[in-house]
Order: sequence, then C-alpha cells, then structure tokens
Amino acid sequence: MTEKKIHTAEILCVGTELLLGDIVNTNASFLSQKLAELGIHVYKHTAVGDNPKRLSDALEAAFAEADLVITSGGLGPTYDDLTKETVAAYFGRKMEMHEPSLEAIKGYFAKTGRVMTKNNEKQAMMPVGAVVFPNHYGTAPSLAIYDEEKNKTAIMLPGPPGEIIPIFNEEVRPYLESRRGEVIVSKNIHIFGMGESAVEEKLKALMTESQNPTVAPYCKEGEVRLRVTAKSENRADALHMCDKMIETISATEVGKFIYGIDIDTLENAVVQFLRKKGLTLATAESCTGGFMAKRITDIAGCSDVFLGGCVTYANEAKERLLGVKHETLERYGAVSEQTAMEMAKGVREALGADIGVSSTGIAGPGGGTAEKPVGTVYIGISTKDGESFRKLSLSSMRSRDYIRKVSVANAYDLVLKS
Repeated sequence: MTEKKIHTAEILCVGTELLLGDIVNTNASFLSQKLAELGIHVYKHTAVGDNPKRLSDALEAAFAEADLVITSGGLGPTYDDLTKETVAAYFGRKMEMHEPSLEAIKGYFAKTGRVMTKNNEKQAMMPVGAVVFPNHYGTAPSLAIYDEEKNKTAIMLPGPPGEIIPIFNEEVRPYLESRRGEVIVSKNIHIFGMGESAVEEKLKALMTESQNPTVAPYCKEGEVRLRVTAKSENRADALHMCDKMIETISATEVGKFIYGIDIDTLENAVVQFLRKKGLTLATAESCTGGFMAKRITDIAGCSDVFLGGCVTYANEAKERLLGVKHETLERYGAVSEQTAMEMAKGVREALGADIGVSSTGIAGPGGGTAEKPVGTVYIGISTKDGESFRKLSLSSMRSRDYIRKVSVANAYDLVLKS
C-alpha cells in the first residue's frame, strides 16, 4: 500500500479541562509551528471535551477538509479517555492489545517504582493496523492510522507537553517527512524597527507571487519575522532556494532592519554581536524593572559579555548609584532624554563596560501627564564615543508588560546599532 502525500491538516485537542480554561492549549501552537516547517497547511484548531459524540462530530468535520488530523489528549487510562476508540470507529477498525506497548508500560512503572493498575492496560489497546510510536516519557503510546479508501491520516498524541514535544520530534516528524515525498526547509528572517504592514508593503510582490520558496510574515511585540520556506527533492537545493530569497530580501529597504537569520531572539543577537566585537555591556533600568538584564542572563554563558546592571527606580538611586545629576532630574525629570543618557553613561563607567544602555519611562497604567503620557519611554546608550537616545511613544492602551517588553527590545536594537 502506497500512502499518499499529506498537504493539509487540522489539530483537534481533547480534554474538558481545555474548555474550562484550567490549562492553556500550548499543544496547538507547537503542532502548528512544526507542521508549517514541514509545509503542511493547518486549516483549523478545535478543542473538544471528553465526550465521544462531540469528539466524533469534530473528527468528521475535520476530515471533511483536511488530509491529516492530529489529536492531543484522551489517551489516558480512565473511562473518559476515548480518543483512540473514537478514531478507530471513524475508520471502522477494531481495537486489539499491542503487546510491545503493554510491556513498555509495565517497564515504565517498574522503572519509576510505582504500582501499575489494571486500567493502565487500556493504554496499550490499539486500532488494528495502527503505526505505534513508543513513549519514553510517559505511559501513553502515540499512534498513526492511514486509511487508503478514505485517503485520510490520523495521528494521536498524548496531552502533556513534556510528552507530546519529544514524541513529535523523535517519532512523528520522521513519519510525516516520509509522507511528504519532498524535503521542506524553512529559515526565519528576524526584523526590528519596521512594522509588519510596512514590511508587507515593501515585499508584497515576493509574498504574493513567489510559490517556491514562500515568504510569510509573523509579528510579535514589535518584532517581525519572515519565514522563508522552500521545498525540493533534496535538502541542499531547498537550502539554496531559501538563501537566494534571503539575499533578495536583504537587498531591499527591509534589509536595513534585519538583525539575524534563525537567531531566535534579539537578546541572542546582542550576545553574539558583543562576542564578535569583543565588547561588554552594562544596563541601567527604571521602567523596565530589571527585565533588560533578565533576558540577557537567560542566555547561558553571557557573563563573558554582560557585566551587570542596576535597577534604579527612585531618583535618589539614580543619583547615588549612577551619578545622574540632581540638576538634570530637577530640570528635565526622570523621564527624559538627558536622564536616560546620564544613566547609560553612569552604569558604563561604574562597571567598566564598553556599552551602557538604559531605560526610563512611564509604563502605566498611571503616572502619565499631558506632556508625558503613559507609554513615553527614553532609551539611552553610551559608548566611548559619547551618548545618544531613542524616544518611544507607545500607545497608552497597551499593557504595562507590553510597554516594558517593547522598551527592552528597543534597547537591544540600539546596542546592535552602536
């Protein structure tokens, strides 16, 4: 039997706890990202409770549109874990004991020193003809069913993220790659300083006309990501196609705002930049409350480039720890370009860094004035060549957390441009 290629998918997450809001459905996000990398188009996300009739209806609706349905959840040992049984009924399959899975479950309990109850045997029951993926991280094996008559595929995964993520990467991804019949490669272009609408306007022709590779934009808290995806018979050709498209995009006006390719985050870009240049960084923060330093120190081994930072919320702390002049605070206020630059210079000199960067502003929800409304932020930068600043006027309708995150991103961008 030759299994046909998979082009479209829907994700069906099972569990009443999802509908009650007891847990956040991160599985749908993870699976969508991974399927996009494989060039499989996700049409819908659906969440359904532990109800066999509703699950069956959701399954029928999903298969009416998609080649593939991936479920998460409902593979446990209890009476209301019915995903396998419902999918088996859809394909007209009987259930049978899968002895290798039963032995693996027994081994898992023995290894963890727990007693296996009779109902755990239910997790080893599989639809006839299923491809079973072992679970080394829990008790519920995953599985796939392909039905030649319907030309439909179902993949059933456990609910816990600690299980679904490694099982997908280790077992399901190779299975899906074998069903694609071609190699899919994606690269991400990371952009800061140009909004999503502006990026789309500059690259509209590429986004709409290029079919292979494709170019798709994504936006997150002031940053824009372009995913370039190419498919070919071999990986080398697909990579070359991606690289040529990245060269084309880099040669446009958008290129000035690209801070990295597959670099993940701005803070990673900053650490790599500092290492490449042999420079060190220190931070002085007011409105961002230490978030600037926190994100840098999330990167393992950053101590070779990040010397430290100060959170100087009160004016007295700005004066005493950073050497901000009392006259500056009196004349211009804490939220000002002058204070931001003195903060950056002060922390650079105090810690002996090559670059000092600072934040001072009004993150809200209160504290704004007509002259300086909520969302007014100044970022200061100091190097041996002098000081400069960037003023942000962010929407007062945005949350305090958003204003802080975008302020930090702008600080990192200034470091990259220093």
